[in-house]
Amino acid sequence: MTRIDDTFARLRAERRKAFVAYIMGGDPDVETSLAVMKGLPGAGVDIIELGVPFTDPMADGPTIQAAGQRALAGGQTLDKTLDMVRAFREGDTTTPIVLMGYYNPIYHRGVARFLEDARRAGVDGLIVVDLPPEEDDELCLPAQAAGLNFIRLATPTTDDKRLPKVLSNTSGFVYYVSVTGITGAASAQAADVGPEVARIKAATDLPVVVGFGISAPDTAREIAAVADGAVVGSAIVKLIGEGRPVDEVLRFVAALADGAHAA
Repeated sequence: MTRIDDTFARLRAERRKAFVAYIMGGDPDVETSLAVMKGLPGAGVDIIELGVPFTDPMADGPTIQAAGQRALAGGQTLDKTLDMVRAFREGDTTTPIVLMGYYNPIYHRGVARFLEDARRAGVDGLIVVDLPPEEDDELCLPAQAAGLNFIRLATPTTDDKRLPKVLSNTSGFVYYVSVTGITGAASAQAADVGPEVARIKAATDLPVVVGFGISAPDTAREIAAVADGAVVGSAIVKLIGEGRPVDEVLRFVAALADGAHAA
């Protein structure tokens, strides 16, 4: 059982949906992003997705791409992102942390070394969007052997023939991408998402959380009502990119969390 498994078990017992928040590590600097990160659990966040900046973020829209560029320009690295996890764990040993990013920095570091460092730092799961199931031997299976959840994305184009392959080695939860395209590109619609979540849940016992296209408390509530939780990233990152104070960012996160938890 990982922290992610424990969190969903607790939420099920409480009959509540999960709220997952994404921030980019090192955006606009380590001090600010770590302050936001440390404040997320108090704002109602159940699981933290921490982005690892990369120069070619193919799944990310302009808002998160800009966040990655700010972080890289400020000197953020994979090492510094893991340092953020260590610093967070000094005061919080229960909130799950999922690293979200791309395979290149992990490959460059070496899979075995990365997994050991991530586990020791306090990482609970990985979302690596450019590794398909056909490449599970590369990172997915070693990650699970090391005790980390490997979370896979399902999308509106994941048909019934493809879905079993996507789910085959997924653990922790399934991340359903509510729109076709990049992050922040469109608004999620519960009427479209609900049947897709039901289709996925018919094929797995894992929780299904929905991300992409959620930017307001009402939308978080509507989407969480038809899934096991909601993920918000771009809307939070946008405020950080505008230079809003940390407490203002966290108030916005709290409103989103309240929306998801009200489902």
